[in-house]
Amino acid sequence: MRGFVCLLWGVGWEIFWLMEKRRLGRSGIVVSEICMGTMTFGTQADKEESFRIMSESVEAGIDFFDTAEVYPVPPTEELAGLTESWMGEWMKGRPRESLIIASKVAGAAHGWFCPPVRHGKAALDRVHLRKALEGSLRRLGTDYLDLYQVHWPDHGMRAEDTLEVLDEFVKEGKVRAIGLSNDNSYGLMKSLWTSEAEGLTRVDSVQNNFSLNNRRDEDELAECLRREQVSLLPYSPLGGGVLTGKYNEGVPDDARFSEYLKAGGERQRAMATRFVNEGTIASTRAFGEIAKELGLDVTTLATAWSKQHEYVASTIVGVRSVAQMEPILAAAGLVLAEETLAKINEVSEKIKYPMG
Repeated sequence: MRGFVCLLWGVGWEIFWLMEKRRLGRSGIVVSEICMGTMTFGTQADKEESFRIMSESVEAGIDFFDTAEVYPVPPTEELAGLTESWMGEWMKGRPRESLIIASKVAGAAHGWFCPPVRHGKAALDRVHLRKALEGSLRRLGTDYLDLYQVHWPDHGMRAEDTLEVLDEFVKEGKVRAIGLSNDNSYGLMKSLWTSEAEGLTRVDSVQNNFSLNNRRDEDELAECLRREQVSLLPYSPLGGGVLTGKYNEGVPDDARFSEYLKAGGERQRAMATRFVNEGTIASTRAFGEIAKELGLDVTTLATAWSKQHEYVASTIVGVRSVAQMEPILAAAGLVLAEETLAKINEVSEKIKYPMG
């Protein structure tokens, strides 16, 4: 597979360029407009297929890969870190500087989720940040990360206690840029204010759940991103797979949320129901009709829409097999016409916030 760019004028396509590259925040880092997420590597994708996905990504023009110390998902104590280890093996023999590698430190254990790292005591202080980064670098077989992100926030602690250590990582050359994840307008602005007041490295990105079925970040966070020149890195642009249409006729046997909905615990069912419900299915069907009119796969439409925001640097996608990559890669360089965006907005106005 080869990367390409195509424009959509009305209902037509024109292929004429390679995958677009965009600046990450105010940093010196430039990334491909599509980023390959790796949370499936080790559970939903075996080692051989994971290596194939990464290799095909590079062939398609993707140079940006995102992982985390708790991957693969669902996180378990036995598997935590496996994804980074596999990535490290795959990276051997490849020029390190040719790849943009992002990873994440797990958030606080006393929050919404207790990550299976550091014996259930994970925190965002100096000790835990150092241990987390050292572990990620070791597993990835590299001496630096291009982007290091806080996987989820701990707004109850002093922001400077986290930012001071991240600033040290940058000054030591172990990290090129820092970012947030699963955060909101308050978290971003608190971080930026603290960095400015204390003379610390500022964050260049926020990685959040953002899709046609979850447009919440357009309400407030987008204004902060625009004015502060911080990049959004949308993850789950396919709404957990729902926007592919696979749930339109019921819950399939082998989809991501199938087990959660049928036999999962209370927390798992609650999360799955947020993604799979009457509203998300109805909106997905409507988006599917728009895609059909354009001769596009709805997966392509959803991916293209996600990255068609001026504050988005790269849209993070995830797959279980190389076969799932084709409709995603078809969105490379695809610009949706204003008429199409208007139709999409009509659906979102009619079915407001289907994911809550």
